[in-house]
Amino acid sequence: MRLIEFTGKQIKVTSGKVVFFIMILLCGLGLGTIEADSEPVQTDVVELRGVVTAVDNSELISSGVGHLGSQTLTVTVMNGPFKGQSIGANNGLIGSLEIDEIYSPGDTAIVAAQITGDGISYAKTISQYRQRWEGILFAVFVVLLVLYAGTVGLKALLSFVASVVILWEFLLPGLLAGQNPLLLTGLTLTLLTIMIIFLVGGVSRKAVAATIGTLAGLAVALLLTVIFGQLLELSGMTAPFAPTLILSGHFDLNMQEIFYAAVVLGASGAAMDIAMDVAASMLEVKQACPDISTRKLLNSGLNVGRAVVGTMTTTLLLAYSGGYLTMLMLFVSKDTSLLRILNFKMVAAEIFRTLVGSIGLVAVAPLTALVAAWLYRSMPVVMFRHEELQMQVQEDILSEPVR
Repeated sequence: MRLIEFTGKQIKVTSGKVVFFIMILLCGLGLGTIEADSEPVQTDVVELRGVVTAVDNSELISSGVGHLGSQTLTVTVMNGPFKGQSIGANNGLIGSLEIDEIYSPGDTAIVAAQITGDGISYAKTISQYRQRWEGILFAVFVVLLVLYAGTVGLKALLSFVASVVILWEFLLPGLLAGQNPLLLTGLTLTLLTIMIIFLVGGVSRKAVAATIGTLAGLAVALLLTVIFGQLLELSGMTAPFAPTLILSGHFDLNMQEIFYAAVVLGASGAAMDIAMDVAASMLEVKQACPDISTRKLLNSGLNVGRAVVGTMTTTLLLAYSGGYLTMLMLFVSKDTSLLRILNFKMVAAEIFRTLVGSIGLVAVAPLTALVAAWLYRSMPVVMFRHEELQMQVQEDILSEPVR
């Protein structure tokens, strides 16, 4: 802790506070950049929000739950220079259930409008307007997080926002520019790990141990990803919208390595959790028993790691299975054989993602325990908390004989 003089008063400035304020500054700059980048490139096309007042389905062909053709909508604009005006908008449908949207009167839609002169010459729908409810859901998350975790919750929220900024401004543009996916993802994960762990845990030996353990475990996962990805002959085209990305003009992208990078990125959050759990638990043991030997402290960390890994690997399995639940339901409904399921490319990709991520998590726990045991071994023996020290002083005063 460092003390500085300011207007005659002493203000406590800790390394954690410095990191906190630096991250606020960086997030502000990053969000400002995102806002600047979100401006439309084409000045003659604007995105408007409007309420659908009328629908013409005469050009719509429906078959079951699928639709082809188009809808002609009448939309009342709710924002921008054309607020209050009624415009016609086309809603094209291609029969893709995961993309197509059907509108009814009263729906709120995002419309792309082409400006010619002082009016709108053509407009088409983009999607339903969902931003308001997304904002409300995010606000609920923020409130619950802050109410439960207090200052730690604020730090977690800041790390959440900072992670979005780094992924949006650093990782995604770099991948689209054709940079090496594995190297770029490694640098991104290193930055994210240091930022998140030191922001939440402060500048301490605990944070150092958790950071080193996380990065070491992810390095193991990355190595296994490259080796077994080649053996399983996974091209990376099973990822959502991967073919669409290629056909949109990015023919030079290495989708296989981007898939490898996504596997490691998906396991990084759980790896940080395990590393911090192990490092924090070992620190508590060290503080409670300052005289504990390094070997016993290491065993304590390994025991904690075993308990955490036991549930975290299942967490990965459930998370990945949830993303492809309908595909698994289809296999069950068709009574597909286990031989076909295990060798189906999309299933093999998810098995690969789950197992590599789980192996990385298993590696994080003992590696973090080893690093923490080495870092904690030279910590001072006397490590009373403020309340414990104050209680000891009071007991000493009361036990002194009256003279």
